[in-house]
Amino acid sequence: MEFHASGTSCLDWSGDALILGLSEDAIPLSGTLAELNSRVSGLLQELIDEVEFTGKAGSTAITRVGSGAKVRKLGVVGLGATDAITADTLRRAAAAAARLAKKEKCASLGLSVPTVQNDAALTVQALAEGATLALHQDNRFKSEDKNGKTTVEHIHLLDLSDQDSSLQAAQAICDGVILARELVSAPANLVTPETLAQTAQDIATAHGLELEILEREQCEALGMGAYLGVAQASDLPPKFIHLTYKPSGTPTRKLAIVGKGLTFDSGGLNIKGAGSGIEMMKIDMGGAAATLGAAKAIAQLKPNVEVHFISAAAENMISGNAMRPGDILTASNGKTIEVNNTDAEGRLTLADALVFAEKLGVDAIVDLATLTGACIIALGDDIAGLFSENEELAGAIAAAAKTTGEKFWRLPMEEKYFDGLKSIVADMKNTGPRPGGSITAALFLKQFVTSTPWVHLDVAGPVWTEKESGYNNPGGTGFGVRTLVQWVLAQSAAA
Repeated sequence: MEFHASGTSCLDWSGDALILGLSEDAIPLSGTLAELNSRVSGLLQELIDEVEFTGKAGSTAITRVGSGAKVRKLGVVGLGATDAITADTLRRAAAAAARLAKKEKCASLGLSVPTVQNDAALTVQALAEGATLALHQDNRFKSEDKNGKTTVEHIHLLDLSDQDSSLQAAQAICDGVILARELVSAPANLVTPETLAQTAQDIATAHGLELEILEREQCEALGMGAYLGVAQASDLPPKFIHLTYKPSGTPTRKLAIVGKGLTFDSGGLNIKGAGSGIEMMKIDMGGAAATLGAAKAIAQLKPNVEVHFISAAAENMISGNAMRPGDILTASNGKTIEVNNTDAEGRLTLADALVFAEKLGVDAIVDLATLTGACIIALGDDIAGLFSENEELAGAIAAAAKTTGEKFWRLPMEEKYFDGLKSIVADMKNTGPRPGGSITAALFLKQFVTSTPWVHLDVAGPVWTEKESGYNNPGGTGFGVRTLVQWVLAQSAAA
């Protein structure tokens, strides 16, 4: 599939399907739309009237144009209220248009929408991202591709000036999102700690990044008792991944992104029971997948900041060597942890990863993890939790998320709740009482970051979807990649 952005008008373009983005205020038709309607003998207005199209965001309609016309099919996609149109509105509109063109078996699509924020570059990037992500289909594990390959070969972004750099940025970001999607969607017998390490190696080799993989013995030497306690029951060895992007010049900032990398979570001896969703625990490395996806995108975009991508990859399994409830683990900062629930393992791996990240002397740390079911109960499947005591960093992540359309909600770091993590025999327990479970998880992680600005993102809900939504298809969503990339780019631009 190829994108073409040019100043060609929707009045002059010829191809299989011309789809127009219409806001609620664009009806009745005027200006260019009225002229287009005249050229197609009133067919555009007839389509709008027939389906009672109002411009509601995401709504679509399409019809065949008579023989001899420049386009074979003419369609519309709703953008909602004009004053509410954002870059993500256009992403979703492009996704809907691309799916419609595919359904109609159109090889070429002409897409014409209003420019958002008077920014042609942002408009082009948003449209390219939305269409690319919507048309991505992960059929790797099907013996027959029942959906068939996409028939959309060329997408023309009309009434826009040439924006090659925006198209390249969109492609780089989508490369990262698709990598994260496919890692999350693949089964745990194929995506193992070794697989994540090899993925990091592939990124390093392709884009000239530095890579360090710490084996079990090296992690032992660093005192990573929390991480290794989780990994000790699995037949598969843990892999501590440290991938580093460095710009060609002197970096303006040093950042760390830490992703939870549990390639399968059985719950350990506190095994997940029937109805607990254990069959979906392949997604418990969604944080690591987003971290690697962001690395792939950032390596291509080349911002002037240094970024460390870190994941303590492991499985949480059951064997005679498994950590037991009541065991005490010592993390690499010397803090001791009483394990009162072996199914709260992600925070144990993150503990040592956060200590490692801070020792690098970075200016800011962001971790993301499919950490708690409590966050899903609080915010549902579409919204991730954001935790931080640093206003500037929390604001920067929130601003990045607003640009990308990924949804986060800031939750409190209520210090009083740490009382629930206090242990008689150790510095802390790894879980507290059921109420406020996502907050106590964040407070646990806080014990492993001393002074560096830090944000914790609980992405347990949005990394997976059961049904088509916006530019996401059923399966892994690649959630977090675009926000992480936008944050890093903003840090580079602000320096």
